[in-house]
Formats: sequence, structure tokens, C-alpha cells
Amino acid sequence: MRQDILGNKYYLYATEFFAGMAVMAVELGASRLLAPYFSSSQIVWTIIIGTIMIAMALGNIYGGRSADKDPNPDRLYRRLLIAAVWIAAIPVVGKYIILGISGALILTVSTNFLILAAFFACMAIFVFPLFLLGTVTPSLVKYTMGSLDESGKTVGVLGACNTIGSIIGTFLPTFVTIPAVGTSITFLIFSGILLLLGLLYFISKKTAKKACAVSLILFVICSVLGHSGSFAFWETGLTYEGESIYNYLQVKENDKSVILSTNVLFGVQSIKMKEDGLTGMYYDYALAAPLMADAPNKEKMELLILGMGTGTYAHQCMKYFDNVTVEGVEIDRKITDLAGRYFDLPADVQVTTYDGRAYLQAVDKKYDVIMVDAYQDITIPFQMSSLEFFTMVREHLKEDGVMVVNMNMKSDGAGGINVCLADTISSVFPSVYTVDVKGATNRELFASGNENILTLLSDNRKHLSQDELTVMMERVEDNLTPYESTGEILTDDKAPVEVLGMRVIDELIQDEIGYYKDIFREQGLEGLLDSM
Repeated sequence: MRQDILGNKYYLYATEFFAGMAVMAVELGASRLLAPYFSSSQIVWTIIIGTIMIAMALGNIYGGRSADKDPNPDRLYRRLLIAAVWIAAIPVVGKYIILGISGALILTVSTNFLILAAFFACMAIFVFPLFLLGTVTPSLVKYTMGSLDESGKTVGVLGACNTIGSIIGTFLPTFVTIPAVGTSITFLIFSGILLLLGLLYFISKKTAKKACAVSLILFVICSVLGHSGSFAFWETGLTYEGESIYNYLQVKENDKSVILSTNVLFGVQSIKMKEDGLTGMYYDYALAAPLMADAPNKEKMELLILGMGTGTYAHQCMKYFDNVTVEGVEIDRKITDLAGRYFDLPADVQVTTYDGRAYLQAVDKKYDVIMVDAYQDITIPFQMSSLEFFTMVREHLKEDGVMVVNMNMKSDGAGGINVCLADTISSVFPSVYTVDVKGATNRELFASGNENILTLLSDNRKHLSQDELTVMMERVEDNLTPYESTGEILTDDKAPVEVLGMRVIDELIQDEIGYYKDIFREQGLEGLLDSM
């Protein structure tokens, strides 16, 4: 029987094909598993790709040596069964491993927390199964090569099968399985394919019945326990939890508000106040931009929001300014769908599903106010932080137009992310002011070609009819600071925004958990648990 199935090279080619597919699917699944905890920045992607390449390289070496030493194909297909079960277990235990590693590191390291936590999480979760998959190619070369005369052809066909499988394994999760059924079931789908390959081999041989039964039982258990895919498993009563092509999405509701977050641990990307007033967040500060653009004295105020989210800023502007028309650009279509379902975004607000910079490149229209709100933790799109981008924004503003940028991480040191962003903006706009948001890490930046925006804010706020907005605008005016550039310019060629952002995240984390770290050092784990 062994000769029957191994004598069929199509089965061996199928093994190579699906192994290559599974590697890429697991790699993409890894990015989605880590993103809600560590972001989906280039730093995280670098860690994922790097650790997976290490695993594959080691697997290639081991697989080749193992095949030479003992060319029994049973060993390869046992490894496939183990890899299948391990991958199936990722949706069940992966999030606990991530949080466990993060909890240990957050108490013991002072710098590079995100890098270390993401790296050790990748090592713990993904290296072993991908090491096993890395043994497939050198092992199959041993089993498929009929003679040295066919060695080049055999290796070429196996390489082509692996490459084609990898291509399909790249597109299928991104555009089909993850949007349709989520990350957890995506892991289970590709785990099931590997499991089936191993089972077919051993069933044809009528051996390893116990190993096959155990693998199948463990796969079923993992499928039952891991199919729900809840990343924030400690949360109860979430209004919505799901995924899109771009983001993990979570909607929470309480007596006062509805909140959208793309991170399981922190961050508010959009908020709707049930009493329809000010939010107490950076959106309120950004309402100064229409006043700086002289909204009360214009018949029509045209506003563009790059990074629309669920429309918080659009709601605020439409509530407080009768003459405002709003257009939004949001790259994630699913967020726009949530805006209509949970956040009451008016149907007449035009939202384009597109990248913010690409949208500006495609339109010629000029606006009174452009809001740039596309920055999330360290996932700052470099193409929307450069000199070229802000030049494009200014070209799409009217002569007295105002750009407002939400910089969501305070950092004042030389070479910090906010300094670099503000310096870059200052090289494009002659009038730049910043204000820190009280009780938050956000900083709002206002920029314009009109050097009288502060005067317009002062004059226009005095004629507002809404008391709460008047008080808010007075606070903004009192705390606005003219920005003086230090000459740190970001360009399309050089904009290391994620590295700069990571440094700020480290500082914020250390500030937040400094108290608990001191207790841990002095009283140990027992004292830490007592304090919590």
C-alpha cells in the first residue's frame, strides 16, 4: 500500500502544495492574531516574517538531514499531524499565551516592550508548527526523486507547487476566509487540510491508527473550543466583535456612549454620545477648526475627514454648525457599515472607501477644513505623515482653509513622533498651533496658510449660541501654543513613524504601570495580586 500512495507523485505534489498554502495562511493569521494586542505595524510584520523565516530555515535543515538518515515517510506525515493539531490549538490558547507573555514582560522590561512581547509571542505560538512545515520540501525531494537524471525536474515541480500554494495561501485568507469567517476558523480550515493529508497517508497504509485517532479528537476539541474567535475573552456584553480585511473591530455600549475600538486593550477610535453633546475627547478640541476657517460667516462650510471612522467628528460638526457639509474617507468598509448600524451616521454623509492620500490624489476639490485622523497607536501610515502628503493637503484647502490633525501620542523630546510630524507640517504651513487634550494622550494640531486663524477663533467663539461649545472653545484658545519647528522633516523616502511611535508607546506603558512594577519589585507576585 505504501507504494500505491507514494508512487502517485500527484499526492506528493499535493502535500507540497498544501504545505506551502498553510505556511502563508498561518503567517497572515499570525498578523491578525497579534494585531488587536500589538497593532499591525511594519514592526509587528517584520517580527512575524523574521521568526517564520527562522522556523522554515531550521525546518529545511532538519528535514533534509532526517530524510537522509531515515527516509521513512511516516516521520514526515506524523510531523504534519502534529503541525495540524498545533495550528488548530492556536485559536484556543494563542490569546492566553500572548497575554501571559505580555503580563510577564510588562513587569520586567523598561524599553522595547512591543518588540519583545510580539517576538516572544511569535516564538511561542508559531515557530514550532512552521518548523515542522519547513521539513516538508527536503523530505519530499527524497521521496519523489526517481533518479539523479530527474533531480532538476523534480525539485522544480516541487518548488512550483510550493510557490503556487503559497500564492493561494496569501490571497485566500486575506480576501475570503478572514473577512467571511474570521481568524480562528481560518486557522482551523488550514489545520484541517494538513490533518487530512496526514490521515490519508496513514489510512492508505493502515498504520498509526492511535496517532490518527488522537489527532482527529484533538482537532475536533480545538474546533469546538476555538471557533468563536473572541479576542477580548474577558469582556462581557460586547455589542459587536468581529474582523474586517484591515482591522479587529469591537463595539461597546454603556449608559452614556457607544464606542468603537480596534484594539482589545486600549484606544477609542470612534464614540457616539447618547445625549448628543460633547464627547470629552479630542473631537471637541478639533471643533476649533471650523471657527478658525470662519465658519459662522460663510454660507457653506465644506469639510473633509480623512479617517472617518464611524463619524464622531462629522456628528459634532453637523450638530454645532448649521452650514457644514461633510465628506469622509475611510479605508475600512466594515467600519462604515458599523457607523450606520450602531452610530447613527446620517445616510446623506458621503463616505468613500479609499486610502486618504490616494483620495486626495484622485480629486480636485478644495475644502474649508480637512481633518486628518488616520493615526492609531504606532500604526501611523507613513504615506500620510510626510512632507509630500501635507503639501497635497494644503493644495486641497481653500485659501483660508484649516487642517486639523489628531496626534494621539504626546511626545515632546527631540526626534519624537509628534515633533517630527509638527516639524514636517510647519515646513508646509506658515501658521501652526498645538493644544494638548486634557486627561488624554492626544494632541491636536491646527495648520493653515492664513496667519489670522487665532484671531478668527477668538472672534467667532464669542458669538456661539451653545454654552458648552463656547466654554470648550475658550479652553482651546487659552491653551493653544504656536509651534516652533526644530527641522525634523519626514518624507516619502524617510518616515520612520512606527519606530518613533514605538518609543512613545514604551514611555506611556511605563508611566501607566510604574506603580505596579514598584510593588512587584518590593513585594513580589503575592504583593502585586493583593494590590489588584
